[in-house]
Amino acid sequence: MSYNTKNYTEQGGGKTVIGGVLEIKEGASVTGLPVAGNQADSTATDVAGLVTDFNALLAKLKAVGLMETD
Repeated sequence: MSYNTKNYTEQGGGKTVIGGVLEIKEGASVTGLPVAGNQADSTATDVAGLVTDFNALLAKLKAVGLMETD
């Protein structure tokens, strides 16, 4: 009889696979994830200004790898 697990660390420890749910309990922390720079609250007074602010946010997300680039 064999058993397949959804979550495992490959031999050598260089890769961990999460095939189930990863639950982060309160008080725990995760390090090493990319962090996007701060995006100030929009003060746009028209659609063109809002587009500029939104595109700045998208550029920051793309720059740290949280969104695919065009």
